[in-house]
Amino acid sequence: MMLYRRGWRKEPLFVLHDSYVPSTKISVVIPARNEEENIASCITSVLTQDYPPALLEVIVIDDHSNDDTAAIIRSFTDERVKYIDLAAHMGSEAKVVAFKKLALATGIAQSKGDLIVTTDADCTAGKNWLKEIAAKYELEQAVMVVAPVRFTSDNSIVQVFQQLDFMSMQGITAATLRLKLGNMCNGANLAFSKKAYEEVGGYKGIDHIASGDDYLLMMKLNRSFPGGIAYLKSANAIVSTPPQPGWMSFLNQRIRWASKSGKYDDNKMTGILAMVYLLNVLLFALFVYGIVHPVYLAWFSAALLVKTTVELVYLLPVANFFHCRRRLLLFPVLQPLHIVYIVLAGFLGFAGVYRWKDRTVK
Repeated sequence: MMLYRRGWRKEPLFVLHDSYVPSTKISVVIPARNEEENIASCITSVLTQDYPPALLEVIVIDDHSNDDTAAIIRSFTDERVKYIDLAAHMGSEAKVVAFKKLALATGIAQSKGDLIVTTDADCTAGKNWLKEIAAKYELEQAVMVVAPVRFTSDNSIVQVFQQLDFMSMQGITAATLRLKLGNMCNGANLAFSKKAYEEVGGYKGIDHIASGDDYLLMMKLNRSFPGGIAYLKSANAIVSTPPQPGWMSFLNQRIRWASKSGKYDDNKMTGILAMVYLLNVLLFALFVYGIVHPVYLAWFSAALLVKTTVELVYLLPVANFFHCRRRLLLFPVLQPLHIVYIVLAGFLGFAGVYRWKDRTVK
């Protein structure tokens, strides 16, 4: 955790110069399934970017929605918005596991931009989001730009818990890239060169895996273009998205994320994840053993105190960046719950069965 703190602080803030004028054609690709409550805000957020209109297109792929998502997308009359019905691009007997990857691939195939930016249908961003991404892409000639994501919160325990957990992962994302300890990213705020995407074959070879459209593509690009992945540490580039509304949907989301852990082609990241998981399993076991032999509860309490203190020291600068410093007051209280969640999500993720977007995925 101290190494992660060093990596986060070592990653410099990106400052966009006032004189910068974008020159990159961007295609924002948004897969959507049953997002009638969010899709209008998402598209509006993209269309109101401070970015040259001639260099921007928005491609929204409707993934078999059974609500008003399609109608809302079609209601936008701006010529930059393109609607794609995923069902129309699938054969009647098509057996698809990774619907999101198929939606993204379909949208990218019809895109005209040199830089593909992916986000989720429930995300919104500030007006300089795309300008910051384009500047980083042009300045560093990166094949992929990883950018920050922030969870909003309604102040309920379940959402505050997710906000803190996700903020921690965002800090680790930047730190691992800076220190070359592995690779992490999130498809809610990710950009990559279309040319590089095509050179590595897009999602081919990873389309049999239900999740991991972001990370697994990242690994393909990293193998073909070593050193070509950049992190954009800028508050203006943050994308905001709501957390899961309840504990069950949260657990299913994390199981989905964990289900791709066995697919990592990254020994450093695999080793770190294994170490983290083992630590939490041992802490959980120590607590359970302490119920039978109370003397071990003291050892558990001491270990929990050390874990909480070290993680707070790491999280403080990350929380400052995301303007969530006050949330850290609840961090010690939620630590035991975090241990249980890591153990449970990791175990169930290995099994690889979960429900997501009204689909049962194996």
